[in-house]
Amino acid sequence: MGRIMLRGITWGHRRAIDPLLETLPAFYREHPEINVDWSSRSLHGFEFTPVEELARNYDLIILDHPFVGDIAERRCLRPLDDMLDPPTAAAFVGPSLASYRYRHQLWALPVDAACQVAVARPDLLARLDRLSPRDWGELSALGTRARDKGLWLAIALKGVHGLMTFFTLCANLGWPCAEVPDLPFVDLQTGRAALEALRQLLSFCPPEVLDWNSIGLHEAMVAREDLVYCPAVYCYATYAEVDIRRPLRFSGLLGLTGPNPAGSTIGGTGVGLSIHCAEPAAALAYIRYLTTSATQKAFAAHHGQPAHIDAWDDRDIDAGFGGCFAATRTTMEAAWIRPRYAGYLNFQARGGELMEHHLRGNLAAGELLARLGVLHSARDLN
Repeated sequence: MGRIMLRGITWGHRRAIDPLLETLPAFYREHPEINVDWSSRSLHGFEFTPVEELARNYDLIILDHPFVGDIAERRCLRPLDDMLDPPTAAAFVGPSLASYRYRHQLWALPVDAACQVAVARPDLLARLDRLSPRDWGELSALGTRARDKGLWLAIALKGVHGLMTFFTLCANLGWPCAEVPDLPFVDLQTGRAALEALRQLLSFCPPEVLDWNSIGLHEAMVAREDLVYCPAVYCYATYAEVDIRRPLRFSGLLGLTGPNPAGSTIGGTGVGLSIHCAEPAAALAYIRYLTTSATQKAFAAHHGQPAHIDAWDDRDIDAGFGGCFAATRTTMEAAWIRPRYAGYLNFQARGGELMEHHLRGNLAAGELLARLGVLHSARDLN
């Protein structure tokens, strides 16, 4: 008999594809009858390609949780509730698991955990004789000091990435943006305060930050010699590993009004099962394997960013990532889940474009907030 063939799709970064490929041999030892073929796509494709489209061509899909509203509407993935025994339910860091539950069903299991946190070049901070700031007041002082020395602060504000930071700042102020279209999108005072903070930060950053997504930000910080500190970006712990030329160091989200890490917009990824999969039993066996403590710890050995609490609690794993997990654990536990309603991804794409227009100086704050509110309340965004 031939082997069962499963096709999977993830995104193209060593954090994403390497752990999947490198942990396959151990899975094959347990299941020699199953073969898993992983493909990858760009970060932009990961953020916006409809899961319904992917589910027609792939059995296993690494996805972002905001897709679950569309998934529940179109029933393009198989719910995974029957895999959620009590130990599994308690096995993931922060609200990672909760982010994939929608309409009382679970549409994916976490394999990667992340939220927006702060990141620094410790060598450049030392050059400025400064520690990481504790809030955005100290951030401005750091920015002034950096500019005096010909250095910059940094942020990733291209399209949707600016919108995510806006979400984080509003939630950090205690008034998160609405998660359903029935409610007003944002408290206007809170929204204006968040936008003002972003514009102030931009005054300490090079203009290229408006062209960077989160990967671009990390790549620039390790390649350049003038980017000191970023207060909020989706964490890529692999940039703290020892093989990075200038390893970064991560810390908790920088609070706007004090040392408060709450409200970071959660990211990460989960693995879902296509409703069209011809071999669901084999696919479920592989999903179980991916989400075990042992496999998740093995992810970390291959540049992965595991979602399992056992990996986050492992001191040796944490040391391999420069203490990233211990330093950001409080932020992860207090993270906020962004909207997930059907049609939200269209709002996210359009809203990210509007946010970028504002930050480039082409759209006033009041007009931006008004247009975001209209987009959010629209019932037909598809």
